[in-house]
Amino acid sequence: MDNNVKRSLPDDLMNKLGYQPYKSTQIENKEVSRATHKVAISTGDNKVSNSIKEIVANNVKDGMTISFHHHFREGDFVFNLVMQEIMDQGIKDLTLAPSSLTNVMNNMVVKAIKAGTVTNITSSGMRGSLGDAVSHGALANPVIFRSHGNRARAIEQGDIKIDVAFLGVPNSDRLGNANGMDGKAVFGSLGYALMDAQYANKVVLLTDNLVPYPNTPASINQTQVDYVVQIDKVGDPEKIGSGATRFTKDPKELKIAAMVNEVITHSPYFKDGFSFQTGSGGAALAVTRYLRESMKNSNIRASFALGGITKPTIDLLEEGLVDKVMDVQDFDKGAAESMHTSRNQQEIDASWYADPYNKGAMVDQLDVVILSALEIDTKFNVNVMTGSDGVIRGAIGGHQDAATGKLTIISAPLVRGRIATIVPEVTTVVTPGDSIDVLVTEVGIAINPKRADLIEAMKKVPGVPVFTIADLQKRASEIVGTPKPIEYTDRTVALVEYRDGTIIDSIKQVKD
Repeated sequence: MDNNVKRSLPDDLMNKLGYQPYKSTQIENKEVSRATHKVAISTGDNKVSNSIKEIVANNVKDGMTISFHHHFREGDFVFNLVMQEIMDQGIKDLTLAPSSLTNVMNNMVVKAIKAGTVTNITSSGMRGSLGDAVSHGALANPVIFRSHGNRARAIEQGDIKIDVAFLGVPNSDRLGNANGMDGKAVFGSLGYALMDAQYANKVVLLTDNLVPYPNTPASINQTQVDYVVQIDKVGDPEKIGSGATRFTKDPKELKIAAMVNEVITHSPYFKDGFSFQTGSGGAALAVTRYLRESMKNSNIRASFALGGITKPTIDLLEEGLVDKVMDVQDFDKGAAESMHTSRNQQEIDASWYADPYNKGAMVDQLDVVILSALEIDTKFNVNVMTGSDGVIRGAIGGHQDAATGKLTIISAPLVRGRIATIVPEVTTVVTPGDSIDVLVTEVGIAINPKRADLIEAMKKVPGVPVFTIADLQKRASEIVGTPKPIEYTDRTVALVEYRDGTIIDSIKQVKD
């Protein structure tokens, strides 16, 4: 079975799981049904418990689906604590359905897989020891990878049915009113966790900061929460933004960022009231800095900024260069703390952010989007999931979701070390080439041939050489040569959904 990006999909799994192959980036206008979930009615005046052991024993059973969020990122103390208790109680055959899996969780998940505690996983991505283990066939069933917006869709439609959600929060009152803005381990927006709180059959909040009732503002509220568990420490705030907010000094990254800014400012979308998403990481933050200067020089303001938010984006808000920040996740302390003081920084859930099957997601209003890539091929298909060795080492995140912007730019170096970024065919298609408008590298740019308007606009931009993507791929190949093909077994270890729930690619087990 092939799909519209010419990827061969496993017939047996497609039929068994009831999947359809990916067809198009265009989302069909239709009616869909929302899922229902069980509610355990509570009329008590205190939901607080000090015993995770008791809550796990009374609520988690073999074969269930459990979920977590990743807003604590590398500073998360909740996931490993809960998973160890679940394993200690001998619970088996669980589906793990977190919003994403960070490095701090990897070894625990590998341990749970070996113990038979976890036999299914659906997530945005995985890296490190877990990605390596799954790529070599450790998990009983294929992982289902979903974007942030697609996870929201899957929860809302019942494709993911969460039995118990364990949600770490930096504060809560005795009935479960909580937010991400107060406490020792603040992380700001609870955007991804809000889906779990709304749709899980049982919701367990874990906090190290019990506050007087009623706790406001409440992102998660008492009508959704079954238990509040007080623990010693929910997370390390110093690691929540780990690596996400470094300002790059790399000349190559700075050159790419400057060229991205030239593409944006010479496009038809750079005008008063435009909207954008830039992301985190050194190169993305550099783009934000260049864009700030261009906006000031041209007296242009943005209507809103979207996505994972960093302090440099908040600086634009405070300077009056951005009117609103629509915040689904914060990547640093500055962005998280800003939610206290700015009425123009709006917390949004993952559905509002990017669910393609609701009445209007924020990503549909984006003008300019800057994304990264592990690989991009000559058809502009992008891989952010697997390395050049076939091992899973990335995440979809909001990549597919934000790529619906009017001007979607991929910023990436021509090569990384001895590995080409621009290849004849990507290892795994995550975001289809139809979504991508411009590739920016340190040597120049390539524009998707379907965007004749951008080709014309970029013809005479100083300092921005324009190539075909085939030319850039050839140039990359001349630097690093042609790698040996990856050897796989016939077993499928993961399926990659497009944001509408169709299958855009599959990942095979890497041969030992």
